[in-house]
Amino acid sequence: MADKTWKAVERRVARMFNAQRNPLSGKNSRHTQADVIHNKLFIEVKHRSRIPFYKVWEDTKHKAYQENKIPVLVIHQKGSKDYIAIIDASYLAELMKHG
Repeated sequence: MADKTWKAVERRVARMFNAQRNPLSGKNSRHTQADVIHNKLFIEVKHRSRIPFYKVWEDTKHKAYQENKIPVLVIHQKGSKDYIAIIDASYLAELMKHG
């Protein structure tokens, strides 16, 4: 049976970060509420035609802070080859200082 497109997108994003797709979503997972299991980043993946950006970003930040992780929102629009990672500029700057 063919995989759902959104699952394939989550797997691709996980590979970009040398991480794993979370097989369970939300609080059902014992690892994280994020779509991708990573030890430092909270990676949420959205694959939609239209994305309610600010609401999704605020929700992602809230969940990441609960787990003491850096929020990262990855956007992929249907039909596009691009994956856009959204991260607060202050976090990105801090990451750049350390590595």
